[in-house]
Amino acid sequence: MGAVAIWLAGCASTPGAVLPLSNSPWAQASLFASETPSAPELWEHQKLPGKTPVQFHSARVDGRDALAATAVAAASVVRHRVRIEPDELGSLRFSWKVPQLIASADMALRDADDSPVRVILAFEGDRRRLSARDTMLSDLMRTLTGEEMPYATLMYVWCNKREPGSVIHNPRTDRIRKLVVESGSTRLDRWLDYERDVRADYERVFGEPPGALVGIALMTDSDNTRTTTRAWYGPLRMQSASADPLP
Repeated sequence: MGAVAIWLAGCASTPGAVLPLSNSPWAQASLFASETPSAPELWEHQKLPGKTPVQFHSARVDGRDALAATAVAAASVVRHRVRIEPDELGSLRFSWKVPQLIASADMALRDADDSPVRVILAFEGDRRRLSARDTMLSDLMRTLTGEEMPYATLMYVWCNKREPGSVIHNPRTDRIRKLVVESGSTRLDRWLDYERDVRADYERVFGEPPGALVGIALMTDSDNTRTTTRAWYGPLRMQSASADPLP
């Protein structure tokens, strides 16, 4: 997707369309903080201008409810708008299964920034702290789409080579940073489960406390490398800091 990723290209996208899987078990099982399982229709498929869209559909894989993604030289995003205040940020549970990495991809390079899986979080913040370049970019997005670029975007990613815990800065804007949670090919073709402390991860990656979380998204893309990639995502669940643990 050019390395601008979701919240730049996503904002400059066609209007969100409700996914056919809105009432699927996967959508019903995805739950964020104060929300209830009765709001799966809030998932939107954001198609990107000039890009072939990824094929997303509901699936049952190895006994798990999943969102299946197939990208054939394609890029698009499934996103869910939320609003979770900083004091309510807790842990995020997610899972994915990747059969194969994209050998020629490198998320640090503008022209090779593809990935079979990304879990993406968009945050508000003090926009007075944006650089002149990022302010201009955000203004351009607002002019084109009516949506500002988020103050900060944190991605959880699988990298071909960099070690887990590594942080990859987006080559176009410093307001998008990728935290490597999986690396290499050792654990391909199996379900992998994660639970991340969102506040702690944000503070480590950006060096400041987070603002409100305003969007959660999934992205599979292979448009830069002109390859085919597949992945499956399990339901996502965001734990509120003040709530009882999610089941």
